Amino acid sequence: MGGRQARRAARAAPLAEAARPVRSGHSGGQYKPLTDEGIAAIVENAFRILEEIGFADATPHCLETCTDAGAVLGGDGRLRMPRGLVEQTLQKARRNLVLYARDPRFDLDLSGSRVHFSTAGAAVQAAEPENNLYRESRAQDLYDMARIVDTCEHIHMFQRTCVPRDIVDNCELDINTLYCCLMGTTKHVGSSWTLPEHLEQCFSMLHTVAGGEAAWRARPFVSQSNCFVVPPLKFAADALECLRVAVEGGMPVLLLSAGQAGATGPAFLAGTVSQAWAECLGGLVYVNAIEPGAPAILGAWPFVSDLRTGAMSGGSPEQGLLSAACAQVGNHLDLPFGTACGMTDAKFPDFQAGAERAATVLSAALSGANIVYEAAGMYASLLGVCSESLLLDNDVLGAVGRMTRGIEVNSETLSFDEINQVCTGGEGHYLGSANTLRVMQSEYVYPDFSDRASPTEWEERGKPLPLDLAIAKKREILAAPAPRHVSDEIDTQLRAEFPIFLSPEDMGR
Repeated sequence: MGGRQARRAARAAPLAEAARPVRSGHSGGQYKPLTDEGIAAIVENAFRILEEIGFADATPHCLETCTDAGAVLGGDGRLRMPRGLVEQTLQKARRNLVLYARDPRFDLDLSGSRVHFSTAGAAVQAAEPENNLYRESRAQDLYDMARIVDTCEHIHMFQRTCVPRDIVDNCELDINTLYCCLMGTTKHVGSSWTLPEHLEQCFSMLHTVAGGEAAWRARPFVSQSNCFVVPPLKFAADALECLRVAVEGGMPVLLLSAGQAGATGPAFLAGTVSQAWAECLGGLVYVNAIEPGAPAILGAWPFVSDLRTGAMSGGSPEQGLLSAACAQVGNHLDLPFGTACGMTDAKFPDFQAGAERAATVLSAALSGANIVYEAAGMYASLLGVCSESLLLDNDVLGAVGRMTRGIEVNSETLSFDEINQVCTGGEGHYLGSANTLRVMQSEYVYPDFSDRASPTEWEERGKPLPLDLAIAKKREILAAPAPRHVSDEIDTQLRAEFPIFLSPEDMGR
C-alpha cells in the first residue's frame, strides 16, 4: 500500500518540463494541402499582385519610406512593389523570432515550423452558458480571461479576446485593454491600438512595468496585432501609423491581412491565399523599410464566407484549408507566421463548437503555423467570447499538441525486448510493466474536463457534464487570491499616470 501511494503521489506531482507529453513549440508540417508546385505558383502570384496591382491609400510616411526603398507610386495613386524590392526584403527580414514573456518560461520560439496556441479576437459580447445569454463584454471579462489563460497549460500566449464595451473613450479603451492583459498574465500579450498617439502613451506603461525602456527593448513582452490593410489591397491610414510607432518603439508586430473569401477576397481558395500573402508581404516591405530586421509575424488570416448568405463562417472546413495553405507558404519562405483557426460558428460550448474548433485548429497546427490565434474561447464567428470555454479548449489544444508532436521512433520506443518478455515469459499484458508506469505521463496527455469514466462511474458521480465542471473551475480560479504579476507599488504608479478603469477591489487586490 505504501509503495502504491508513493507511485500515485509521484504521478500527481508536476512533471519536469522535458517530461511533459505536450509542450509549447512542437514542430508541425505534416499536413500539406498544397503541392510544392502549388506553393511556388502562389508565391509567384503574390509577387505579381504586388508589382502590377499594388496598394491604394498609402500614408505619406509609407509612401516616402517605401519609394526610397524602391517601391513605385503610379499615376493612379497605387503603390507598387517590384519583385526585386520584395526579394530584398525577404533577405533582410527577421527570422527565428522569439516572442518574449515577462516570465521567461513562457517565451515562444517561432523558428521553423514550431507551433503555439493563442487567444485573440475583438468580441463585443460575452457568452454566458450558465445563463444562456449573450451580453456586452466588459473590462472585468478581459481581466478575468487573462487570469484564466494564465492557468491554462496549452494556451501559450494571451492576445486580447474582447472589447470592453463599458469603456467609451477610445484612448482609455486602448490603455485599459493593455492594463487588464498585463495584470492578468505573465505570458506574452498581444493587443491592438486605435490611434498611434494611444500607443505612444502605452509605451510609458510598458517601460514602467519592464523596469525602463532599455529593459523593454531587450525583452518586449507585448506585440501589436495590426490590420494595416483593408482587403482587397487598400492601406488603412490609422493602422499604418500605429504600425510605424510600434516598429520604432521596439514592439513586435503581427501584420494582419483578414480578407474574407468570396467577399473581400477571391472565391477561389488559391486566389485568397495569394492575395493574403501579397498583402502581408507588402506590410513586411514597409516594416523593413522603417527598420531592417524589425520583429514581425506574417499574419495571413483569410476568413471564409458562407456564400449562401455572405456571413463569415469561422468553423467551416475551408477555414482550416486556407490557414494550412497559408502556413505552408510561411514555412516555404521561412518567415514567422501566424494564422487564425478555432473560431466556431456555434453560440455556446456544444458538439458543433468542439467539432469545428478541433478540426480547424488541428489543420493549422499540423501544417506548421507558428502561432494559431483565436484557438480558444471564440464563438458566433468572433462576435462572442466564452470564459468557461477557455478551460474546455485547453483540453482540445492539449490533444492537438499531442498529435502535432507525433510519435518518436527509436530502439527503445520500438519495445522489442519488452514485447518478447511479456509474450514469452511474462504475464501476457503490459499493465504492470515498468515502461508503462514510466511513460504514462510523458507519452500520454490527459484531459481535465472530458469524461472517460464508465457509464456506471459517471452516474455514481452525479452525471457531471464537462461544461458544468468548467463553470465550477472558472469560479474557483476567480475566487482565489488575485495574482500579483505587477507589484502594488508599480500598480499605484500606473493608476496615478493613467485612467485605470477597474478598481483594486474589482481585481481582488
